[in-house]
Amino acid sequence: MDSEVRTEESASYELHGPERPFSLFAANAPDWRIWLGTTITIFWLITLSIYIEGIVGWQNISRAPIETLGNFLEGAFAPLAFLWLVIGYFLQKKELVQNTDAIKMQYVEIQKSAAQAEIQSHAIRATELHARKESFLRIAESVKQQLGAIMGFLFLSSQGASGSGVVSQEKIASLWSAMNQNDPEVFSRSMLEITFLKGTNYAYKLFYGTPVRTRHAENFIFNFERLTKAAEACDDDGMIRDSLLGSAHGYIYNRMIEFRDSPPEGIVYGMYDFDPDSFD
Repeated sequence: MDSEVRTEESASYELHGPERPFSLFAANAPDWRIWLGTTITIFWLITLSIYIEGIVGWQNISRAPIETLGNFLEGAFAPLAFLWLVIGYFLQKKELVQNTDAIKMQYVEIQKSAAQAEIQSHAIRATELHARKESFLRIAESVKQQLGAIMGFLFLSSQGASGSGVVSQEKIASLWSAMNQNDPEVFSRSMLEITFLKGTNYAYKLFYGTPVRTRHAENFIFNFERLTKAAEACDDDGMIRDSLLGSAHGYIYNRMIEFRDSPPEGIVYGMYDFDPDSFD
């Protein structure tokens, strides 16, 4: 993904033409056409003065009728007017080229700024996602501990003294101790083992055999689903959610959903007209 982003960034810098440096000092420097036009103009004025002095005479110019003088001046300065018209055309063309270069340089800078903004946006998004993941993982540890406690109460309801009493107090105490020592899924693993060893009917009764067990199971489902939804909000590739569903809590959750939606034959969810601790 990072390589694709870098490729896009490098492609965004490419222009259809080469980047040429643009300098205000170069733009303000006198153009050679101006020097040429000035030189030709001076040469033409000197030649015209010599022509008037030697052939026409300044006195004859001053005495000539206004229409004759106008025709003379028109013919005398027409080449200069045409010369400076052509020079002005090329100077305007050069200025247009310079303006185009300036616009191209602005376009390059805008592209670079846009690419930099995109890079910063990716970095901010990655940082935000990382912060959300860290926050979620801290919360998830607390929720896993809560789910472990719920499963512990559910385990006591069926395996402790109030239930069939098949597990000794020492064993239950050791399970609670293990859960408090950063093993929040110890009761879930124990319940999973029982559900697979004692048959489908008894497995259903472990979760929904009494109103108390049903309440614990529904509480477990509610909190586990909230945990997975929180994981989806900060999990762009689904790895965290998959790890939750693949844990002991996740397997217990799936078994609870399976028994709730498809109870064993002869049993109705929410009805307690059976012995909750029998194996039949």
